[in-house]
Amino acid sequence: MLNHTVVHVVLIAGVILMFIPLAWTLSTSLKTPGEVYLFPPTWIPNDIRWDNYRKAVTTIPFFRYLWNTSLITFLSIVGKVFSITLVAFSFSRLRWWGRDVVFLVMLSTMMLPPHITLIPQFILFKQLGWIDTFLPLIVPTFFGGPWLTFLVRQYLMTLPRELDDAARIDGCSSFGVYWRIIMPLAKPAILIIVIFVFNGTWNEFLLPLIYLQSPDNFTLALGLRMFQGEASTSWNLLMAASLLTMLPVIFLFFVSQRYFIQGIVFTGVKS
Repeated sequence: MLNHTVVHVVLIAGVILMFIPLAWTLSTSLKTPGEVYLFPPTWIPNDIRWDNYRKAVTTIPFFRYLWNTSLITFLSIVGKVFSITLVAFSFSRLRWWGRDVVFLVMLSTMMLPPHITLIPQFILFKQLGWIDTFLPLIVPTFFGGPWLTFLVRQYLMTLPRELDDAARIDGCSSFGVYWRIIMPLAKPAILIIVIFVFNGTWNEFLLPLIYLQSPDNFTLALGLRMFQGEASTSWNLLMAASLLTMLPVIFLFFVSQRYFIQGIVFTGVKS
């Protein structure tokens, strides 16, 4: 009983610690510019400024950045879902020479820090003329990713192989088995891909910073820098815009908590 109490106290303390930055963001977003710099700081603004949210979306082309981010995120989800499920299907349901070796090589790439490939990729995309376009952010998603591929493979290995055999007896090709049998049954795994790719792409800052140069092409994460001037920063407007940017991610988290947990459970599933 004592152990459970200690665990609960620690968890509650952790939740409070994690909630403090979000609460401070909300508080700052409702302050006047002068109140932002008050010391000691105030949690509840003396003069609540809801108008900061209107200013935040008009000071910068917020809705333009929202469209750019939504487009990149949507196409990234499409690319990841198609490529990851297709590769995971090959690794889990098809038998071909060297399959296990290739799978191990793919897993080994998880040990490579992603920053190692930034310079070679930048040189490649520059030679292709893709700099300052969305292509460097979208096209690589159609080549999958090792971690999510491993996750989906583990899930597909739990599905009965008799389904594949029955489909082939009925005349289905390998792609037909993938599209007509496996994909409908893989909806939980696909939802996990959607959740993780949405979260990662929506919040991505480094890659847009490297590849996007024109302000009209900025994403939300990159566009927030527009509130930071050389002499000063509009912290109240920056926090208001940041909170608006976070809303889709927060909503997605509360709607799909069980799928986040299920994604971790999948890694330990055995066939």
